[in-house]
Amino acid sequence: MSAKRLDRRQRIKKGIRNIVSGSSVRPRLSVFRSNKAIYAQLVDDSKGSTIVSCSSRELGSSNLSVEVSSNVGKEIAKKATEKGIESIVFDRGGYLYHGKVKALADGAREGGLKF
Repeated sequence: MSAKRLDRRQRIKKGIRNIVSGSSVRPRLSVFRSNKAIYAQLVDDSKGSTIVSCSSRELGSSNLSVEVSSNVGKEIAKKATEKGIESIVFDRGGYLYHGKVKALADGAREGGLKF
């Protein structure tokens, strides 16, 4: 990723984080996408701790696709419902809400999370 792209994503991410904040009742679903994997975690910003996390690497996927991203969303929703979490706040992490990020969000919704 070029320096301009990275700077742009960091600037957008900072703007999102000024608005979006998670709590223990309604945690923040944070998304990070690399070239090889996608990571999602539920964060309680009031305590500064991660409640639940999941990644495509945990699922044993060697390549990143829309289907794998959807499976990560379903898996994090499953782990969240086991912890008693039903509603969340979505943080796209500065990425466009398109493709893999959208597939992760749709998978989380299919898994039962509300946002």
